[in-house]
Amino acid sequence: MIQQIKYYEELQEFLNSSFQSHEVLHINLSNHQIYNEGVSGLGIALANCNNLSNLTLDLHQNKISDTGTSEIGSGLGKCTNLSNLTLDLSYNLLDETCISQLSSALANLTNLSNLTFNIRQNYIGAIGISGLGLAIANCINLSNLSLNLSLTYIGEKGAPGLGLGLANCTNLSNLTLGLRQNKIGAIGASELGSALANCSNLSNLALDFYFNQIGDKGVSGLGSGLGNCTKLSNLKLNLQQKQFICN
Repeated sequence: MIQQIKYYEELQEFLNSSFQSHEVLHINLSNHQIYNEGVSGLGIALANCNNLSNLTLDLHQNKISDTGTSEIGSGLGKCTNLSNLTLDLSYNLLDETCISQLSSALANLTNLSNLTFNIRQNYIGAIGISGLGLAIANCINLSNLSLNLSLTYIGEKGAPGLGLGLANCTNLSNLTLGLRQNKIGAIGASELGSALANCSNLSNLALDFYFNQIGDKGVSGLGSGLGNCTKLSNLKLNLQQKQFICN
């Protein structure tokens, strides 16, 4: 039976819909100025979409902060039948508290096989990213994962924390990591590489380290780890740095 895709570009239209009927749902509210108040109703509605298996939710550039992410997280955490999730919260006002709320929701979604999560340009920090890594570690059925974490202030300590979570995702076959402009150094890159060595089923990997500070030692450490991913057939690396990689 072919599942019908429901598309919504207006919040009120979705709030007036029959929640139980949704199985494949696309909601595009990007740059709608819905703020935290609008997200409150959205979270409550999502909690009632018990039959949802596939969700695309685009909320980028809406000035959403902790109150909003609490509501979104509460709703998403109840969608335990989700196998495919695309969530875009880029260019909002997220911080460590916000990502903790969203991470708690993701940790409940153990049936996920495909996850795309975009939180570009939010002040998440090392602790927030490490918490996200732990949440993803619970999603043991993930085979396809795309994370855009560019400009989230991960720093040197955040990359290893993310890696610890990814190391538990042993079923991953496709991984895309956007880590642009996060002040990641040699240690962070090396430890992330060591963690990815545990993803023994990886066949396609894209890593974007543009404008970090990993240097030649970081590249070497990253390469050592990836050398253990023996099933890799496609590898894409962006290593353009603030400082030249040279010896």
